[in-house]
Amino acid sequence: MKIAIGCDEAAYNLKVELIKFLKEKNIEVDDFGAKENDTVLYPDVAYTVADAVAAGKYERAILLCGTGIGMSICANKVPGIRAAVCHDPYSAERARKSNNTQIMCLGERVIGVELAKYLVNIWLGCDFAGGGSAAKVVRIIELEKEHMRIL
Repeated sequence: MKIAIGCDEAAYNLKVELIKFLKEKNIEVDDFGAKENDTVLYPDVAYTVADAVAAGKYERAILLCGTGIGMSICANKVPGIRAAVCHDPYSAERARKSNNTQIMCLGERVIGVELAKYLVNIWLGCDFAGGGSAAKVVRIIELEKEHMRIL
């Protein structure tokens, strides 16, 4: 699997740790995040990463900021993207199994490195379960397409 990772300066340290963690798991990672002592606008990073995922360049991505919330909001503006903030094991699992998210968002100011690694493991290990959630994901996609016609 090849994934993209992006962050702003508020999550630089977590990004560095997660890149090491992913590479140890033999996962190829492309870094779109802030560099050390760099200040970036997280909407720009989120859009770049989400756009690459929507274009099929990456199956999944991880976006990091102080809380994960801003990255999630921005990534979800890209048509075809479902991004979720995950700060506990259940939300990480359900983000994939119920919502078929392609992007996980985490907040360095909210969770520690070890919990982040644990959540990434859960999220990467889950696939979309379909079932009762399948119709809901289809409806999300339909509504998104409907909105795009209006614009």
